[in-house]
Amino acid sequence: MTATNPGGNASQAESAAASLYPLSRGDDFSAVRAAEGIVRASGILAGLALLAMALIMCYEIGSRSLFNSPTSWATEISTYLLVAVVFLGLGIAQSSNSHVQVELWVDRLSMESRRKVELICQWVGLFCVLMSAWQMASFNAREFFNGTRDWGLLSTPQWIPELSVSVGLLVYALAILIDIYRLKPPRAALRRWALPMLALLLLAALLGLGRHSVPAFGNRHDWGTMAIALFMVLGMLAWSGWRTMLHTVVLLGALSLLYGLMRGESLAMVGVLLVISMIFLLLFGVRIALALGLVGTLGVYFLLSRPQLSLLAERAWSSTNTFTLSAVPMFIFMGGLLLRSGIVAGMFDSLVRWFGRTPGGLAHASAGASAVFAAVSGSSIATAATLGKVACPEMIERGYSPRLTYGVTGAGATLGILIPPSIPMIIYGTTVGASVTHLFMGGVLPGLMLMSMFMLTALVWALGWRGSAPVARAYTLKEKLVSSTGMVPFAAIIFVVLGSMYAGIATPTEAAAIGALAAYVLCLVRKKIDVGGLFAVALDTAKVSAMLLLIVVGASIFSWVFDYIRLPREIVALITHAGLEPWLVVVLMTMVYLVLGMFIESIAMMLMTLPVTFPIAMALGMDPIWFGIFLVLMIEIGLITPPLGMVLFVLSSMSGKVTFVQISLGVLPFVAVMLVFLAILYGFPDIVLWLPQQAK
Repeated sequence: MTATNPGGNASQAESAAASLYPLSRGDDFSAVRAAEGIVRASGILAGLALLAMALIMCYEIGSRSLFNSPTSWATEISTYLLVAVVFLGLGIAQSSNSHVQVELWVDRLSMESRRKVELICQWVGLFCVLMSAWQMASFNAREFFNGTRDWGLLSTPQWIPELSVSVGLLVYALAILIDIYRLKPPRAALRRWALPMLALLLLAALLGLGRHSVPAFGNRHDWGTMAIALFMVLGMLAWSGWRTMLHTVVLLGALSLLYGLMRGESLAMVGVLLVISMIFLLLFGVRIALALGLVGTLGVYFLLSRPQLSLLAERAWSSTNTFTLSAVPMFIFMGGLLLRSGIVAGMFDSLVRWFGRTPGGLAHASAGASAVFAAVSGSSIATAATLGKVACPEMIERGYSPRLTYGVTGAGATLGILIPPSIPMIIYGTTVGASVTHLFMGGVLPGLMLMSMFMLTALVWALGWRGSAPVARAYTLKEKLVSSTGMVPFAAIIFVVLGSMYAGIATPTEAAAIGALAAYVLCLVRKKIDVGGLFAVALDTAKVSAMLLLIVVGASIFSWVFDYIRLPREIVALITHAGLEPWLVVVLMTMVYLVLGMFIESIAMMLMTLPVTFPIAMALGMDPIWFGIFLVLMIEIGLITPPLGMVLFVLSSMSGKVTFVQISLGVLPFVAVMLVFLAILYGFPDIVLWLPQQAK
């Protein structure tokens, strides 16, 4: 699975991109150069939108808290800027290979075979993006001509913020075409220019069809979809050859036929088709967000009594037009700035001295540093990237075994989404309507307890396996106190973020903006950043945010199909009537999440399963806050579960001579610890619920 590191660290995604896409960005084909310029311009706009969103949110907090003069526009404008960050950032994320892909199968292929498979995946993804872009542009035009306005205080004409979605999807399609060209550039000039000409003809045809779908031949099909399909076939022939065209047509045609045949069949058969086709596309190598979106697109086109393609536009807009989700890019931005500031090394050095005498002291310091960094970053990937760069090399140099080193670092990185703030908690709360603040509070005690259990495991490992850790060294009290200055910046950031949130000064979303501002000030004080560096972090943040929230969009389309066919309700009814004990249902869910975590990206896994698992949990009387923490724990386990735990890939990209197998074996004892901890939480739910109840 490709891994993306917020903050600009190198990753396997970048090395894979360099080998699969050998052409330089300066290729002599003028159409490609122009398209690359458009993609870069879109990325710049996404970065500027991110900076503007941070400034507006900080202005609102200051205006409200210091002058008792809240604005009437900040929340609405910030939400529109979030939409712009997500969709205008899609193209630049594509060009840097940031969109997450399951590589379980394709990674085993030769480079030439993988390039052929990648071509098919890119064309399949392009079909999904073109369908969404067409529907969004039509939706955008209808909003313009109908004069639709937002219900907010500004009464904004909706076509204005929605325009960033239409433009962003079109730029995303351009970025995919650039990658298709770079994978297998056509040699003949006629073939090179054939696809740009076809794209102009497609644009003219869709404009001619107008704002509404026009039925073709009086049946369920429409001329717009047929025009896109024809463009795909001719475009593949021109740029990628008849073999790629044939394979892609067979793949999409077979899926379309299966979905068409399943219309009106039993829920069980339709559900199996949705799940199997999803897993097939993921394992084949289609990007996760696009696989979710494609399955949803096929569902709304073939499974419904009448196609409702306009749903693609409605979901693209509504699933991201949510102020709460603004916290996602803000926390990623803050994590990137903290990486830039260089304060992590001082914090780790301080913990090394305080744990110096304890057997396996650096392992404890790594777990503690992970918890501290988790309390300000909200991202396990950022935590893994940071500690993999700071802690692991020092542990290896001092004689710690590679398995213990990378095992405790990988396990500690998972605390990034359990100890607040947490990006998955924000997405979960937004999706199911649970309080993000209460979710954050519910994760505090479990996060600290899990950190302690990781430290205990490291202690047992250091004492029980000779040679896994060197002899502990004691430090004087003076050395400990002097080194504690390295903790001051983190303590200040934690106080600013969590203190402002729990004191009622800021919402979780606004607290993320305050944290980003504090991290920027820290960079300025330490002279670690200039204007160019600030924008580089903003651009990296836009890439990661676009990748994450595109998964939210794809999952929103996918889950709508699940809801429409009433599959979640039927599963809930089946389990309820079966009379299964709640603990058994939790065990079954845990097994499902363990298996899914081995193959599917964590956010996608959560969003794919929530339409089914959340209603089951509520039917069994589980508290939504407790279930949210349970789900985050399962995501944590998935992040370090071989063969596709995302944290494992981040650490592997930085590990030098330490093999992926050694890293995987190192985390397995900690996976067992997390499963034991999950049982403890089930037996004692007040560990999660006590703090939120005090807040209530």
